[in-house]
Amino acid sequence: MSAPRRFTSPLAPVLTRFLALKTALGRDYARERDILRALDTFLAADPQGPADLTPDSFARWGHTLQRLTPGVRREWFRIVRMLCLFRRRTEPACFVPDPTTFPVPHHPVTPYLFTAAEIARLLEAADRLPPTPRSPLRPAVYRLAVVLLYTTGLRRRELVRLTVGDYDPHAQTLLIRASKFHKSRCLPLAPDGVQEIERYLMARRARHRPVAPDLPLVWGGAGRGRPYAGAGFAQGFRALCRLAGIHTPGGQAPRVHDVRHAFAVGALVRWYQAGADVQAKLPLLATYLGHVSISSTAYYLSFLAPLATAASDRFAQCCGTLVTPPPGGAGGGA
Repeated sequence: MSAPRRFTSPLAPVLTRFLALKTALGRDYARERDILRALDTFLAADPQGPADLTPDSFARWGHTLQRLTPGVRREWFRIVRMLCLFRRRTEPACFVPDPTTFPVPHHPVTPYLFTAAEIARLLEAADRLPPTPRSPLRPAVYRLAVVLLYTTGLRRRELVRLTVGDYDPHAQTLLIRASKFHKSRCLPLAPDGVQEIERYLMARRARHRPVAPDLPLVWGGAGRGRPYAGAGFAQGFRALCRLAGIHTPGGQAPRVHDVRHAFAVGALVRWYQAGADVQAKLPLLATYLGHVSISSTAYYLSFLAPLATAASDRFAQCCGTLVTPPPGGAGGGA
């Protein structure tokens, strides 16, 4: 493996020390390294000579990033600001970007919560998908993907990275390797998930397609066993939603990530309805979803209508007799 390319701008010593610190703390920091390398390349190529990071050079660099969405640019600026704060420990007069000038964060997308009936419609639509030369197993693979997404709450990237060997037919588990936050986890599968994986692998064998442990699980059945790209699978999923007649209130096809929302909210609703201590069970959900903490789960699962209804029903069962209407009815009129 070749050594990583050295930094060449006036920021090179600071960049090297900053990244050495982060990796020494156990951080991979690969994406952040790429962002800082882009800054270093820009500063080193300045027509007036290699430039230090100043308000003017930072603004010029930011102007070159207009192709990126505001949210992505904000994240890039945030990483550079972290570098500058690190630098200020030894160079108090150095430039530090003002975060109030960063692009405004986008509003979170309201998730679309699939119902069980809509998932059934997606499965029916998957069965109707025509195979193609590039994806002869297209109906089976999309059916498998919908079942796994809905019964495990996988992220899109986790789904397309699965290999055949990640499925343990004896333990009936699925291994998620080094996913987001570099966390791995082993998920127990629902009977429907096990049945769908076995059905799909049987279809691969029937078509004389390989099922070696290192090959992708979510695979269309053509070529050399290349997995679906995340963006390509998302495009196919949106087409599947349109075929099933499922769309958001705004008329768009739901996202792959919306199935993860549906899984998580469905788990909370079932716990509420069963009378379980939901707060005590949040660590279980956080672990299953691959979150780093319970706070991540709480932030991810905003208080949506199904949860509000379930919580209200729970309160009514436990404390409804303690609530009495005011004299004269709800309006309190004479």
